[in-house]
Amino acid sequence: MKVGLYTITYLGVWYDGPALTLKEVMERAKRFGYDGIEIDGKRPHGNPMDLDCAARDAIRNEAEKLGLEIVGVASNNDFSSPVPEHRECQLLMVKEQIKLCKDLGGKVVRLFGAWPGITFVNGRGAYEMARNAFERAFPDVPLIERMRLIRDCLKEAADMAGEAGVTVALQNHPPIIRHWRDVVDLVEAVNNPALKVCLDAPMLISQNDDFIWKAARTVGKRQAHSHFGGEFEEDAQGNVVQKEFSFGRPLINYPTFLKAMKEIGYEGYFCFEFCHPAVTRSEEPLGLDFIDRQAELAQRYLRAQIAAVQG
Repeated sequence: MKVGLYTITYLGVWYDGPALTLKEVMERAKRFGYDGIEIDGKRPHGNPMDLDCAARDAIRNEAEKLGLEIVGVASNNDFSSPVPEHRECQLLMVKEQIKLCKDLGGKVVRLFGAWPGITFVNGRGAYEMARNAFERAFPDVPLIERMRLIRDCLKEAADMAGEAGVTVALQNHPPIIRHWRDVVDLVEAVNNPALKVCLDAPMLISQNDDFIWKAARTVGKRQAHSHFGGEFEEDAQGNVVQKEFSFGRPLINYPTFLKAMKEIGYEGYFCFEFCHPAVTRSEEPLGLDFIDRQAELAQRYLRAQIAAVQG
């Protein structure tokens, strides 16, 4: 099991400061001890239409020079719209991201079932406006129909991935997708070996041991990718621990999740993503130094958890 850095962490979205270049992110990943990087498939890091052959060669060469693996590309797709033009645009972007992943030597393209996107407020990312707009759109389309639309698009995406020799992995991430069971049902319905699962512990609706074990064992060999997140700090003994950053939200049960991943034979990546507003308790924005510290601590935390599981 390996630890990667997802470049959304440095996209200039969740902290007070500019986006880093992909080269700068890779340099940080190396400095902080990560094994590889997952490239967010949008500007400024990984939008395929911005990257010609020379740029792709440069990214691959820089990663190789640093001894980093390019894990793959993360799509930000929405396959749930009842408007065909919307879905076709999304499929075209995914097709180009699959090609980008192959060109960079990556193995996995992360897919959503549906992703509302984000907006910016005072220069920083916010979820609320896009989520509210998504929920208000197409109120007359039942859930079962939106699931069918997602399934049909996943079939096409899996065919594209199979032709390219790349895996697409469906994440257990809302909206529309409510539960890890929805992900498994969709993957089973598509029935294409190029479509697998990206089961993430933070996205599970329960952190109960039994719930996590059941999810992992059901996913089994279909697990192809994973993410981890949260916020971290050092305790009095210098050990890295999770810290509460969202009122009323339980800490993620990484110890059980990693034990379950070991049991099912998962040997892929867990990629750290900082994907919520970086603010103090009084909602004051935090800058790049805070993100750097979180990226460093996150790597140390998960390494220690993996070591404890592997014995």
